[in-house]
Amino acid sequence: MIFNVEKISVLAITKNGVNIGLRLKEHFPNWEIFAPSKFLNDNKEIIWYSESTSEKLVELFKNNNALICLFSLGAVIRLIAPHLKDKKTDPAVIVIDDKINFVISVLSGHLGGANELTQIIAQKLNSIPVITTAADVNKTIAVDLVGKEFGWKIDDDSTVTKISAHMVNEENIGIYQEVGKINWCKELPKNVKIYHSLEEMKNSDAKGYLIISDRILEGDFLKNSVVYRPPSLVVGIGLHWDTSKEIIKKGLDFCLQKFKLSEKSIAKLVSIKKPEDVKGLVDIGKEMGITVEYVNREDLAEISAPNPSDTVKAFEGTSSVSEAAAIKVSGGKLIVEKQKFPPNLTIAIARILD
Repeated sequence: MIFNVEKISVLAITKNGVNIGLRLKEHFPNWEIFAPSKFLNDNKEIIWYSESTSEKLVELFKNNNALICLFSLGAVIRLIAPHLKDKKTDPAVIVIDDKINFVISVLSGHLGGANELTQIIAQKLNSIPVITTAADVNKTIAVDLVGKEFGWKIDDDSTVTKISAHMVNEENIGIYQEVGKINWCKELPKNVKIYHSLEEMKNSDAKGYLIISDRILEGDFLKNSVVYRPPSLVVGIGLHWDTSKEIIKKGLDFCLQKFKLSEKSIAKLVSIKKPEDVKGLVDIGKEMGITVEYVNREDLAEISAPNPSDTVKAFEGTSSVSEAAAIKVSGGKLIVEKQKFPPNLTIAIARILD
């Protein structure tokens, strides 16, 4: 997480807290510092509030990526408790005591980034960071954070708690990786072993598995697995100006199902640059939350695609759109050759080689 671009607020309720808030502002100028108006002075760095602290804290809790509270841990817990939802949506919450002895990671330590931010603040203030999550204390792999900095997604988070328990209890864990960045873990814990095939891992004595793949997998072993989806697939799309979002989605779903590939691993949708963007492609990109990229026809014409078409060349000035675009943008290997959906759609998929 890049904290200088996140929305982060600091809440101080004592005079010492206001001074601490101003120290934080020196290190992190984009952070907003809030304090009660009873301490009002001419300092323009502070946002003075007149409502109750409990009201202000709830407002900041709901509208920030991280909230730093400069008062007691117990008070913070009592005030935020009724508003907790889950670790995927709750903001990071950090408490700093009135003498800046300790910086305490309270909530959303992993997914919300509170642990990382606690370390950063403690270093700036020369304080002691207090982090209690088991993976950090034991210096092992945080199962819910694997590949997060590379944009990896967890396919099904229902198994994360179970595999995390195996990890921190130093039970044997197997890793099988097909795609994505290789050096995501600089040093593996002694209870973790990399396997070079899925079968080898499944037949090992591992209690749980970390699987990094863009393929749809099946089997009982998934009950003891956390599957990560790196953004490894580039979908090339050939289409007409009037090809609708619904037609594109139907064709894409067919391809993913037929070739057993995960939608969560799609990095980009790519096509030929036209005088005007095709609305259907723009709309499906927005709906799926996937970047749409365009390639000039001259660049596509330089790509050697396995299924060129004279008809496509007559209309587009290049003999391949879907295959050439997927190969060009991925810089990798075509894994799904052109699939035709007459009269106005073709789809091909390439895999990025990290």
